Amino acid sequence: MAGLALSFSIDNPPLAVLAVARVASVPLAVDSALPAGSAPILRFIDSSGSKAELSGLPEILRFVGRNVDNPHALYDHSAEESREIDVWLNFAPTFSSGPEFESACANVNGYLLLRTFLVGHSISIADFIIWSGLAATGQRWASLKKSNKYPNLARWFDSIESQYNDALTEVTSTYVGKRGVGKPLSKAVDKTGNAENASNGSVGAKDKTTTASEVDLPGAKVGQVRLRFAPEPSGYLHIGHAKAALLNHYFAQRYKGDLILRFDDTNPAKESNEFVENLIKDVATLGIEYSKITYTTDYFPQLMDMAEKLMKEGKAYVDDTPREIMQKERMDGIESRCRNQTKEENLALWKEMIAGSERGMQCCVRGKLDMQDPNKSLRDPVYFRCNNLPHHRIGDKYKAYPTYDFACPFVDATEGITHALRSSEYHDRNAQYYRILSDMGLRHVEIYEFSRLNMVYTLLSKRKLKWFVEMGIVDGWDDPRFPTVQGIVRRGLKIDALIEFILQQGASKNLNLMEWDKLWTINKKIIDPVCARHTAVNEDKRVLLELSDGPEKPFVRVIPRHKKYEGAGTKATTYTKRIWLDFVDASVISLNEEVTLMDWGNAIIKEIEKDGEGNVVLLKGVLHLEGSVKTTKLKLTWLPETEELVRLSLVEYGYLITKKKLEEDEEVTDFLNPCSKKETAALGDSNMRNLKHGEIIQLERRGYFKCDVPFLRTSKPIVLVGIPDGRQVVPPPENLKKP
Repeated sequence: MAGLALSFSIDNPPLAVLAVARVASVPLAVDSALPAGSAPILRFIDSSGSKAELSGLPEILRFVGRNVDNPHALYDHSAEESREIDVWLNFAPTFSSGPEFESACANVNGYLLLRTFLVGHSISIADFIIWSGLAATGQRWASLKKSNKYPNLARWFDSIESQYNDALTEVTSTYVGKRGVGKPLSKAVDKTGNAENASNGSVGAKDKTTTASEVDLPGAKVGQVRLRFAPEPSGYLHIGHAKAALLNHYFAQRYKGDLILRFDDTNPAKESNEFVENLIKDVATLGIEYSKITYTTDYFPQLMDMAEKLMKEGKAYVDDTPREIMQKERMDGIESRCRNQTKEENLALWKEMIAGSERGMQCCVRGKLDMQDPNKSLRDPVYFRCNNLPHHRIGDKYKAYPTYDFACPFVDATEGITHALRSSEYHDRNAQYYRILSDMGLRHVEIYEFSRLNMVYTLLSKRKLKWFVEMGIVDGWDDPRFPTVQGIVRRGLKIDALIEFILQQGASKNLNLMEWDKLWTINKKIIDPVCARHTAVNEDKRVLLELSDGPEKPFVRVIPRHKKYEGAGTKATTYTKRIWLDFVDASVISLNEEVTLMDWGNAIIKEIEKDGEGNVVLLKGVLHLEGSVKTTKLKLTWLPETEELVRLSLVEYGYLITKKKLEEDEEVTDFLNPCSKKETAALGDSNMRNLKHGEIIQLERRGYFKCDVPFLRTSKPIVLVGIPDGRQVVPPPENLKKP
């Protein structure tokens, strides 16, 4: 870059540009001679030696960010990260002295809950423009910082200022007074001026949910916290597990502590390597960092030694009471006839259990706690039981397996866990956890509860989800109708939206049944500003429109794939004399009506042909390109009549069940939704041949879709999965039972 000169008005200095230039040592001549309210202007000499000029804060920032020398590259990250940076550039104007300022602070505070930088893993112009929006308000932001109202935002801001103290202090001392610079950064892109409508899709200030940042772990000390996320490998990670995982991750980062990923693999009947591998994959998808992976099976020798120790101390015994009778006795507070066996008798039966003999298979180890306790979890719980099935990890090595109730407190204490996070549905078992730790003589572990995440029309029981898979009702654990991480991601959910949604719920202990609409609304705010636009019409129900003055020879124009986002690229649109319209659009057009053909212009319908049943089969009209788009009622998508169109299969999914919440005694089979999947054959514009697997697009006037199967050959359709946009969808009929 040569001859860089920045001009601006003194009442509206572009702090972000000045900061970037100072941080990256960009030689920049500045003057503040422009009239009040003017947009900044950057003048420079381009690569051809000609004088060039850029106007407006976002354009200047992109230019400077692209051209600074490494290692200070601040804009040319990956394509995805550059798109995210552009979103923040559009969002930045909401940091003004107006009433939307605190709403913007709340948005970014929620977004930064698990992040060091706004985009990716290094600083970018996105960080500088948001920093400048805060710094520009002077004392207002300083006061908010002291109030600790937005702790994540304050932590991020202080980190930026600490890293680049000299440069940023120079900029603020020159241009920012106690009252700020006196003007917003620029006019808001969002005409509503409402941060809730800004494209980053974060939490609004009016949201009254309790976020994780508003609670503390009891007794937690910075640098001395160790947590664990301990899923059972009996299914894929679902949205409920994701909440537990993300909260553990959040608190580990907040207290500069340690997080262990532990597999609670104590039941060979339910578990498999497939589930282990996919749980690891799903945890990575959520962006969760952990120090190591452990397995409860790693501790089997110590767990068996502990069981034997408790038997010798009279704190546990072996019981051969049949399971049904044992359950009834526990409910009624009746002591087992085996409870007072001698130590020798217990140890002899324990050896039979370890061997997996016929006699041993009849037995289990129980803790000797209190059979009269009102809390039934303390009525002599089972510690070990036999299982002859081979284990997916250790094979036939063991025949006696510890229960979760016994293994969990032992392994937590042994691994040095300071706080065990678990959902409040296990509240009644907390006393059992502490009692078992005490009997074992192990160190204290603090239990911290949070509410289980429940979603309407959704099953989170892995046993029930597995039934859907085994019965072939769904395509697999990653079916877009499933609440698994892989399922909802396949349906088009961005992980950032999931993280934001879950952290909005925070560590609250209040039980609630959440609507999916809120999650999909957050998702829409993330994808809409950056996803490309394409066009499709139904294959079976379409109508030709013949334009008498249309082009005799087809021609092509290259137009943006997204009118407001340059990063989406371009597409080639073919214009022909005969074009396809959707049947539903053709059916509502009146004779002599003027309509708008999107990305072309207006046309007037002169003839409407119908079949014997009154269905429109052909339209004829003339172009009226000088006509005003503002005067037309119908804005229509269309496709050219050409052989280049591609076949599409549009797949839209609904809920798997027809009741918001199934009770424990209700059967899934009584509430199956027979209409949870709908496929529509369609034709799409030829540019869709280039769609990549996983790419998200908007089919104009239809909605958002994710590419599930890209173009392979002409005979095989591209499969696009419909993405909900958060608008209320009519749910399946309640109580739709089998006759």
